[in-house]
Amino acid sequence: MPALHCLIDASGQPRYGLFPDGVEEINYLDFELRTVMDKPRSQLARRFGANQFQFISLLSPELIVGVAIVDLKLVSSAFVYLFDPHTRRFDEFSFLQPLARGTTFESRPGSGRAVFEKGRNRITVDAAGEAGVRQLLVELADGTRIDARIDEGASQQPLSICTRAGYTGWVFTRKTAARVCTGSVSWRGQQFDLRQLGALAAVDWTAGFMRRETFWNWGSLSCRLPDGRRLGFNLAAGVNETGFTENGIWLDDQLIKVDMVDFQFDRAKPLEPWRLRSADGQVDLQFEPAGTRQEKLNALLLASNFKQHFGQFSGELRIAGETLTLDGAWGLVEDHYARW
Repeated sequence: MPALHCLIDASGQPRYGLFPDGVEEINYLDFELRTVMDKPRSQLARRFGANQFQFISLLSPELIVGVAIVDLKLVSSAFVYLFDPHTRRFDEFSFLQPLARGTTFESRPGSGRAVFEKGRNRITVDAAGEAGVRQLLVELADGTRIDARIDEGASQQPLSICTRAGYTGWVFTRKTAARVCTGSVSWRGQQFDLRQLGALAAVDWTAGFMRRETFWNWGSLSCRLPDGRRLGFNLAAGVNETGFTENGIWLDDQLIKVDMVDFQFDRAKPLEPWRLRSADGQVDLQFEPAGTRQEKLNALLLASNFKQHFGQFSGELRIAGETLTLDGAWGLVEDHYARW
């Protein structure tokens, strides 16, 4: 079946649920936004009330990369981090732009562009240039450069979902993991070939009218099994569980849905082991953090307490009649509070 053309229907309401064939356009400005007392909100309120972000990870046992572009309309931000699991070398770069200057974020999750520029730093994610390919290009003032080509061919099965958010809003998200990627990374005078590393990519594209105050926990994996199959997952709790979940496992190109997931960890000791378990028994994992990209912001209107840990998963995934065992596969978990 063809992808759904627009998320918001002719009456101004979002379509909720899972979309196996995807959604072409997240036409959020057509949403009939109302107050909790049913009063219609203005076009300006719709424009500034919607948030959008895109996060891409490139994972391998030799190099871990995280890149994000966030458009909150009143402000935009971006970050890039790189971690070498062998040497424990870590660099991160963070940028802010008032009123989202230098930021473009098109509303087509499978075929749009997102650009963030500040000074001599530029990040581009382009899914419009070549069918079936998402191109990531990072060019930073210090010479760090990431040029990655992510395979998003017809065989992939993204997890696309729209759920209610609070009383007045909604969230759409499109997730993929364990996608083949090629290209290169230049970092501190060292060159990395993503194909030679066997790096795999995950993409998180999210937009909507999110709760004014929200939180989520999240886990992501992209790795190869000993038999060569690609294994990935996206697991989350706290933001998209109103009727549906954004939890799924990918085995090569096949998407396998997962029920609710419980994240067990100590906020006061986030670098101690985490436990992730799903209600349907498919996920039973432990995560050992090796490092963290974190940021705390407490401004007048906006606040964020963000911790994304990179580390290793061990345990079992029980899917489709077989049990897959993980023993130190590199991935990510996150604990995030936000006031938008």
